[in-house]
Amino acid sequence: MLQAPASGLSPRFLAFFSEAELRGRRLLDVGCGAGRVTLALAPACRWAVGLDREPSLIAEARERAAQGGLDHVEFDVADVEAGEYHPWKPDVVTAHLCASDAIIERASRALPPGGFLAMAAFHVDQWKETGKVSRFAYDETRLRASLERAGLAVEALEADADVRRFASVEEALAAAVGLEERWRADGRWFRYVEFLEQGGRTLTRSHLLAKARRP
Repeated sequence: MLQAPASGLSPRFLAFFSEAELRGRRLLDVGCGAGRVTLALAPACRWAVGLDREPSLIAEARERAAQGGLDHVEFDVADVEAGEYHPWKPDVVTAHLCASDAIIERASRALPPGGFLAMAAFHVDQWKETGKVSRFAYDETRLRASLERAGLAVEALEADADVRRFASVEEALAAAVGLEERWRADGRWFRYVEFLEQGGRTLTRSHLLAKARRP
């Protein structure tokens, strides 16, 4: 298992990768953001490419790669749900909290036999205390069906959940303060406050992790 303590990535997600599987391979990280996953895995790869549609995040990722002296890492602006992945000739595709059926289908088409997709998606239990399920969230049945429909053989599929428990309403609100602006915009903040007023004292972060291989 790769060790990337500074990345803040889940050890369970990193366990999907091994240096042996990445050595000599080309990695494609779709929806890479500022390059956290790409840069964590790149040292074990022959070549690593990160794609994201936000130019500002790609610029930040390029700067981080330069600071790290990683000259075998490339970051490009691209809509990963619109374009195909063939031009980058990936052996491994990863998508961390950027999951959709379109991404799975494109990854499958681009992977060679034996190549694999490793992804982390929002689980339907993510922030369940707000009473609203993200339209980007998957449950186990739906994600397995999407992977298999794309022609991938599922090797691992598991939830990675962390339930925080609080002693008071104030403590619970403080823990979610970084989410308040976004949750107010879509109505989740008021539902969370109502949940706390009714005696609830938890906040659930839950991701769905999957690894699937091209036969």
